[in-house]
Amino acid sequence: MSKAIVIHETGGPEVLHWEEHNPGEPAPGEVRLVHEAVGLNFIDVYFRTGLYPLPSLPAVIGMEGAGIVDKVGEGVTELKEGDRVAYAGVLGAYAQVRCIPADRLVPLPDAISTHDAAGMMLQGMTARYLLKGCYPVGPGTTLLITAAAGGVGSILCQWAKHLGATVLGLVGSEEKAETARKNGCDHPILYREVDFVAAVRELTNGEGVDVAYDSVGQATFLKMLDCVRPMGTIVPFGQSSGDIEPFDLRLLSSKGSLFLTRPSLMDYTRKREDLLAHAKDLFDVVTAGVVTMRIMQEYPLSDVPQAHRDMEGRKTRGSTVLIP
Repeated sequence: MSKAIVIHETGGPEVLHWEEHNPGEPAPGEVRLVHEAVGLNFIDVYFRTGLYPLPSLPAVIGMEGAGIVDKVGEGVTELKEGDRVAYAGVLGAYAQVRCIPADRLVPLPDAISTHDAAGMMLQGMTARYLLKGCYPVGPGTTLLITAAAGGVGSILCQWAKHLGATVLGLVGSEEKAETARKNGCDHPILYREVDFVAAVRELTNGEGVDVAYDSVGQATFLKMLDCVRPMGTIVPFGQSSGDIEPFDLRLLSSKGSLFLTRPSLMDYTRKREDLLAHAKDLFDVVTAGVVTMRIMQEYPLSDVPQAHRDMEGRKTRGSTVLIP
């Protein structure tokens, strides 16, 4: 019998229990996957606390992993036993072994290990849709990133710089500012020490950025509206500080006819061809050395409660993987 992290109720890190868990047999269209590594992401906290509703309880959370196909269900033709694969966006990753729809899995190129893949799929494909789907970032684009030294932020800085953009990033310490600089952030802004709206305006000669990517939410969203140029774009894609409170849409008009979108990876990769395109672009920039995946923390999967505490306490940087 394999093991998994199971929650029987939503709440704090203490609801995460390391228990025996039977993954069962793969249904038609599924494969059974033996995880070699699992990714840790802030969306896991949203499911743990109940901010994002779970289909039922008890439940296994986690949205990202990589490993080896152990058994193939009826009708699966694209994969076979022994294939190295990875995925993001399918609940149930906090397990040694799981069953998963085959069409949600991406074969891994030889140059990318399952360990690295588990730390890059969700964050890397998120960066891809932010830079190419939500706004066409390219030469001449000026953009702002919150949590610029975090997992998605670190990838965004590197990838956006490669695309020719000027990158501004919010960070909480000088250490994180240095991390952001190494990743290509042209202007790290210490938001605890300065008025970041004023800093952004000064750095853009009063104009504002073309697009702002906000993973923080409640604490930053309204201020981000003042960082964007007229007819610029705001992209909130997370809420690590809490939900964005309801606001009058006329605010977007008064701030300069701003565009607003609240995207999700699941929508941008809903079609298999889109999933494969996102994964290919990510693998291409990683294997070319354009984006360096920095897995900064590693925990045993059984110790995921501590990993959650560290992540929520902003003690983590870059990507984190859990080893089953």
